[in-house]
Order: sequence, then C-alpha cells, then structure tokens
Amino acid sequence: MAASSPRHTSCGGPLSGVRVLEITKVWAGPYAGKMLAHLGAEVIKVESATNLDEMRAYGGVDIDSAPYFLSINQEINSVQVNMKTEEGLALVKQMVAESDIVIDNIRPGAMERSKLGYDDLKQVKPDIIQCSIKMWGNDGPLGYQTGYAPCFAALSGLFNLVGHHGETPMGMNMRHGDSTAGTCAALACLAALHHRERTGEGQFIDFSAVEALSSMVGDSLFAYSVTGEVPQSDENYHPEMAPHGAYPCTGVDWISIAAPGEAEWQALCEVLDAGELAQDARFASLALRVENCRVLDEAVGELTGGHDAFDLADRLRKVGVPAFKSMNSIDLCADEFLWGRQGFRLVSDHRNGSRPIIGPSWRISPDGPDVQRGAPLLGEHNEFVYREILGLDQDRFDDLVARKVID
Repeated sequence: MAASSPRHTSCGGPLSGVRVLEITKVWAGPYAGKMLAHLGAEVIKVESATNLDEMRAYGGVDIDSAPYFLSINQEINSVQVNMKTEEGLALVKQMVAESDIVIDNIRPGAMERSKLGYDDLKQVKPDIIQCSIKMWGNDGPLGYQTGYAPCFAALSGLFNLVGHHGETPMGMNMRHGDSTAGTCAALACLAALHHRERTGEGQFIDFSAVEALSSMVGDSLFAYSVTGEVPQSDENYHPEMAPHGAYPCTGVDWISIAAPGEAEWQALCEVLDAGELAQDARFASLALRVENCRVLDEAVGELTGGHDAFDLADRLRKVGVPAFKSMNSIDLCADEFLWGRQGFRLVSDHRNGSRPIIGPSWRISPDGPDVQRGAPLLGEHNEFVYREILGLDQDRFDDLVARKVID
C-alpha cells in the first residue's frame, strides 16, 4: 500500500506509510486530508504564496496564524510550488509519482486544464488514487459550479429542514457541509486503498458534496413520495417522543430532554415538581403528548427556566431521563469527559507553542495515531519534499526558489 519512496513522516496509526498529496483549499478537501493524517497518513499540502488557501487569510492575522487554518491542518506538511508554471506542474507530477492518493477540491476543470486530471496522473503513476471533491461532482449539468458549505446545505435539502416550526428555514451558520463532505471523501479514499491492495488498481473518486449531504437528510428525502407532504422545518419535533427538544434554563443556557416512554415522563415530572402536568389529561399517554407536543413544550420550558442546565441534566439522568446541557464552545473546552477521553490533544507549532486542538474521534489499539504537530507554516516542509522525497540537489533547489517556481 505504501508509495515507492520509503521516506515518510507520520504520527503513527493504521495508515502509516501511506502518502497523500493535497491540492486543496478552504475546508472540505483539507478536512479529508486531516482525517487521513489523523489515521497516520503522511499528508503533503501543495501551496503557493501567490495563490493562497483562503483559510490562511481568514481571521485578520498573518498567514501562519489564521485560526481557521490552524484548526484544520494539524499533522499536515506544507510545500510551495507555483502551479501556474510548466516547471511547477512538472514538480507536482513528481510528487504524484511518490504518492498513493491525490485529493483535490479546486475549481471544476482546473485539474484537467493543468494536465493533472486522472488520465494524466495515471500516466505518472498507474495505481494512483485520485479523490476529486466538487459541489456537484465532476459531471452533469451543474458539474461546472463552484460552491461553499451553505450551498451544499441548501442544494442537499438540509437547509430547508432546520428552523422553528412554521417559520422560514434558518439553515446553519457552521461548516457542516464541508466537514461532512470531507469525512465521506476520506472514507471513499480508504475504500479505494483497500481495493488497490486487493487488485493493484488505482481508482478515480468523483465526489459530490451535495449528494453526501442529501444522504444525511434521512427519511425526509423520500417523505413526499410516501406521505404526499413536503417536510418542513419543525424544531425538535419527534413523531414518537414527547417531550423531545431543547428547553431554556437560567441565563442563556438550554437543556436537551427526550422522554421516550411513560417511566421517563413520570420521572421528569417528579424532578420538575410538576404534579399538575403529570395529571393533565392532554398528556395522559405518549400518543396524547405527541399530539399536543407544542403545548407540552411550552409548559416544560416554563418549568425548566429557573434551573441550572448542568444541575438539572444531572438530576434527570440519575432518574433515567436522557438530558444534557446544550454545550457552548466554552463548555466544550472545559469538558472533563472530552479531556479525559483525549478528545482534545495538545499540539505544538512555531507561532503558538502548545495549544489544544480537536483530536481524532476514534481510539485505535494497540497502535493509534499520536497527533502532536499543529498546522504548518507556509512552505515549512519545502526542503523535506524537494530534497528528501524528490531527491533534488541543493543547487537545483536554490535555483527553483530564486526563480519563484518554489513560490
């Protein structure tokens, strides 16, 4: 499975020995690379000072300290090359020859115009795996369109399902579309590696971010064909549980509660000292509670409003009611469970010293990855890639730098 060159940097783990070349920007492609790096692959990100990844510019700080870039590029190697030059493209092809996987998510058609399409890459390395991440994939009537995470969410049908009952859909101000697409793309790369190990054949992965998100919509995707009704945003409504939702607590905190049956309902009423609610005929059975869920949600919200979210959630769980505080970013950073599980890892980089990052969400034994390096400086691994992997001598390397082919 390993590439032809024996020289690798890796944090250990099951993909140690696999080399990934990233020609990526922003979030979805780099997220796929990060997933593979956190499994032990050596990931090399192709960059250029004159054609920066936008993430290096977000946040109003210098290109080596941008928070968005730092958050997603741990254990990644950065190599500079000017892909607008023939010499630069030739160097990229040399990198391809020493790699197992190429991930790209740049504008549709850009790889092909640069003679880096799959047919071109196969001429360089016949068993190469290429994962091309696009909003609508690489073909079809919208294959030419460039898109960002809100586009993925809107076109997939997910955006229309998020919001309060009876109101305009709210969507999500987060990169769910990018990270979901990146994760699914990494899974496809693993399948392609397995296929290559069995058959010796590389593969082209034509990845559609919209289709990845549509697969997450679940039963709503085909609901109209079954019910004759178009699903709408409906808060936290559940067809078989009530109460089921998020309820206000003291300050700006909220608590998530789900009561799947009679035992949980009675226990909830007892903790909330809500005897009248427990005896209310409108809520006498689960079916009635589901039927009257809007009124029930309002009543439960009035009762939770005076409670501390952490304390109430703890008391409810002790009597068998699934309940948790809706965590904000400060809560998450201080969460003892996440720290105890090593959900956070401390990494080191040149600018910020030691800092926490969100680590791999899996634990692998006996040889899981040991994530320690933060995001790279631009071109931090130029000498490693050009001198050690490609074997260029010092004079050739210095000449490429001087002529800004290494840019």
